[in-house]
Amino acid sequence: MRPRTPLSRRLHGRVATAATAVLLTLAMAAPASSRSEERPRAYEVTGPRTAAQRSAVAATGASVDAVRDHSVVVTADAAQAERIRRMGYRLRVLPGPPDRSDGRKAKPFDFPPADAKYHNYNEAMAEIDADVAKYPSLMSKQVIGKSYEGRDIVAVKITNGAKAAGGAAAAKPEVLFTHHQHAREHLTVEMALYLLKEFGSKYGTDPRVTKMVDSRVIWVVPDVNPDGGEYDIATGTYRSWRKNRQPNTGSSARGTDLNRNWDYKWGCCGGSSGSTGSETYRGSAPQSAPEVKVVADFVRSRIVGGKQQIKAAIDFHTYSELVLWPFGWTYDDTAPGMTKDDHDAFATIGKSMAASNGYTPEQSSDLYITDGTIDDWLWGNQKIFAYTFEMYPDSSGAGGGFYPPDEVIDRETARNRDAVLQLLENADCMYRSIGKEGQYCR
Repeated sequence: MRPRTPLSRRLHGRVATAATAVLLTLAMAAPASSRSEERPRAYEVTGPRTAAQRSAVAATGASVDAVRDHSVVVTADAAQAERIRRMGYRLRVLPGPPDRSDGRKAKPFDFPPADAKYHNYNEAMAEIDADVAKYPSLMSKQVIGKSYEGRDIVAVKITNGAKAAGGAAAAKPEVLFTHHQHAREHLTVEMALYLLKEFGSKYGTDPRVTKMVDSRVIWVVPDVNPDGGEYDIATGTYRSWRKNRQPNTGSSARGTDLNRNWDYKWGCCGGSSGSTGSETYRGSAPQSAPEVKVVADFVRSRIVGGKQQIKAAIDFHTYSELVLWPFGWTYDDTAPGMTKDDHDAFATIGKSMAASNGYTPEQSSDLYITDGTIDDWLWGNQKIFAYTFEMYPDSSGAGGGFYPPDEVIDRETARNRDAVLQLLENADCMYRSIGKEGQYCR
């Protein structure tokens, strides 16, 4: 039986002068008040086998990064690790982030030299601008808001006639792809850049791509957490940073877990932490993280004439090779806001997408309980069929865990091509997958 895998539900300016580099490095360094604090470490926890046991481990405030047959991988501070030991489980310290210096000197605010194919924030924004300029009839870019530190959060609109304000484009079903809620999950930004290039370069030659760009409005939000992503590589090495960079009042611990800050079942069910030092800190209130509010406001802006135009979505994470669907806050397949037909449509399409990319399909709570997540909000609040994709590697983490080498970027982004097209093709009527088009879709 294949091991069950993780849930980590879960880019950067180059510096002109050495003096500027030093100043920026100091600016991005941890605040003095927190430098003495012990950094969280990765552990393998042997023993948890059920969703309830894994949920109890997560309730200590540790983040569950991967789920294996008889163990879980967590990121935890010393106090959280001790609480897990007191539950009777054995912990083994795992190595920290890989050294990809390749014998060369690291550059501040950039990926290690051996991983140079990854795009830092400035490079990613330049790639996006180049694609929009190259395909002006298919793509347009809009700044939908700012991160805590003032970086642009952008959405790229992809459709034939992308600059059209209304008319036929307004009647097309819309699909949303979001990326990089968790800072250390850089492969997801590469997934976004792949989608832009694929939809642009294959339009007019690939029949499936052409049909979807003609008949859908595709929204790509490439980087929900640019501040956290920049901080993770600010020293030119990896820091294993997960959250955003927002200060927490009265605490030296910085950051909110964006994927526990959404305004649906926020903090309801033991699936997030109220401790500012936790990797799964839910924030002071729903949408207290500016990045979450930016994306939530954008989604709400797609309500036209009282109807949400976005019909389906994928939120990309790493790692574990999973296709997940709501709910995360309850173990039940059906619950208030989720009928049997809803669940069956989610599961049918989720399993079909997983068959195409080789991931494992399951309801999110089959792993462990989470609350305040984007997928639960998109469905529970907006009735958008929302999935989480946990990308390469699998739960073993043998491919680099959160930091797979840049040699796998092309392969692992293209691996999701068919699954993305499947979701687009189903987006006009997700219930068609269970033979109930006539009942639900007019």
